[in-house]
Amino acid sequence: MEAIKHECGVALIRLLKPLDYYYEKYGTYAYGLNKLYLLMEKQHNRGQEAAGVGCVRLEAAPGTEYINRCRAMGTGAIQEIFAEISQSIDDAVKGVEGASLKDAPYIGDLYMGHLRYSTTGRSGMSYVHPFLRRNNWRSQNLLLCGNFNLTNVDQIFDCVVSHGQHPRIYSDTVMVLEQLGHALDKEHDRLFSLYKDSAANDRELSLRIEDELNVANVLRRNADLWDGGFVMCGIVGSGDMFALRDRHGIRPAFYYRDEEIIVLASERPAIQTVMNVDSASVQELEPGHALIVNKKGEMHIESILPEAANSRCSFERVYFSRGSDCDIYKERKSLGKHVVPGIIEAVGGDLENTVFSYIPNTAEVAYYGMMEGLEAYMTEQKMAEIAALSPEAPDYMEQVRAIVGRRLRREKIAIKDIKLRTFIAEGASRNDLAAHVYDVTYGVVKPTDNLVIIDDSIVRGTTLKQSIIRMMDRLKPKRIVVVSSSPQVRYPDCYGIDMSRMEEFIAFRAAVELLRERGKLSVLDDVYAACKEQLSLPLAEMTNAVKRIYDQFTDTEISDKMAQMLTTPEINAEIKIVYLPLEGLHEAIPTCPGDWYFSGNYPTPGGNRVVNQSFVNYYERKYMKR
Repeated sequence: MEAIKHECGVALIRLLKPLDYYYEKYGTYAYGLNKLYLLMEKQHNRGQEAAGVGCVRLEAAPGTEYINRCRAMGTGAIQEIFAEISQSIDDAVKGVEGASLKDAPYIGDLYMGHLRYSTTGRSGMSYVHPFLRRNNWRSQNLLLCGNFNLTNVDQIFDCVVSHGQHPRIYSDTVMVLEQLGHALDKEHDRLFSLYKDSAANDRELSLRIEDELNVANVLRRNADLWDGGFVMCGIVGSGDMFALRDRHGIRPAFYYRDEEIIVLASERPAIQTVMNVDSASVQELEPGHALIVNKKGEMHIESILPEAANSRCSFERVYFSRGSDCDIYKERKSLGKHVVPGIIEAVGGDLENTVFSYIPNTAEVAYYGMMEGLEAYMTEQKMAEIAALSPEAPDYMEQVRAIVGRRLRREKIAIKDIKLRTFIAEGASRNDLAAHVYDVTYGVVKPTDNLVIIDDSIVRGTTLKQSIIRMMDRLKPKRIVVVSSSPQVRYPDCYGIDMSRMEEFIAFRAAVELLRERGKLSVLDDVYAACKEQLSLPLAEMTNAVKRIYDQFTDTEISDKMAQMLTTPEINAEIKIVYLPLEGLHEAIPTCPGDWYFSGNYPTPGGNRVVNQSFVNYYERKYMKR
């Protein structure tokens, strides 16, 4: 229900054979380009604000272009980019005597693709990846893209400026490009000094530098300073390629290699589908490690950052990644099973008079898990009831048949019917439109029924209030139970998701409302003072001072307050909200314990600074004039 922006998506490709090999085997010189297109389309869920493509050709003659880049903005960016690339290829060969597709733009050996969702609110082509650093020496050109958000851009900016550089834009991507570019220059200088006396001429020296370039050195010069979650990807103009994952594993990365190709992407099933391989063939890039491919096509995995606590993002598994991954599919079903106790309590154990459904489609897998959990619960109930019967009773078999015949009631309740055009109405009129984005299935819910709808997350509550609850109330159930297969989202993210303002979270608004009702708003004053104090400390010493707000209440108290806040005067049904308990999250997704959205336990110091600053911003907007 909640439109949360995803993290970005990345794709890297390195062809390991000459281009003629792919033409002879697959009938096209565009084999790598086609694979890149598919990888990007299979990850389009990760970025619909913009996209970009980069290409490097190894065997390009001096005087010809060997780096191509194409970027576009908007939801149709992928199609626009590849249409433009196709046109560029056609223009290069059409009507040109002796021209070959092999020599056309974007026909190369290394490819980079990026799908963007803004994590800063900034937009425009200046922020669209990949970024490109140009130089007249191939080994000092750099294409850069990533799935990342760094929390200490000011610190990185100061570092860059201290080296005498002058960044054009204040953004984490530009800072990283400047840093890596400077480190690339340093590595270039090191090799120049090492081989200048032994090289026969400048041309030989240049090629020697390209062959001996140590990308690990380039990464180690800077990566330890980056606080945040990231998968940083780069291609050097002379043919080196790398992808570095943050030390906590916050952002995901997977890779595949065979004798023809090396592929890296943000999601495993994208690689499986595009390369037609099983899950065991696709490896996870371990936290703190870099996948590095040199100019010759030799690949190795190298440890760049020291090992840190596993903080793989649990929300990635709950919501962001595509559910076609075999492990994620199982985990989402398990999430659904773990909400069953809360559902049983919310409907008073009355499964016979309860209809179950889901919204939106991303919650479908959790719905399957929820129904399996409810079926197991109902089976235990049936067995207990049958065991309590007397076999000597004359209607024993009829009683058994009646018990065994009970079934859970599952229905397709909500159907997305229209795309809301927000520009044609505002305010109350817009809310009325929002209530009709979905249509409902009439005639399957009775006035004596509970209606249970599962979602993968309830973050802001806006869509619930303006659309979903109003829509479901049209069916006239006695009670509407909205279930989230993730815990209460209480804290801002700072590692790549568009969730940064405290007041965006309905859990936070509910906690503030409870403080108001109980005459305890002074807690906000205390937390504000504590946050200000924390922000004055060195980054490594900061703690999350906002936790104290939630410590005042139980999870149930906050959920009940949310339900009350979402019940507008025209709603007739009783509203209940059920969230997955935090311990249920960890039981369902044991390999990805990063839960800062829910617990406030940030894996890096920058996270604590972000949450404290976020509360200070909220308090100063809302309460300074009290």
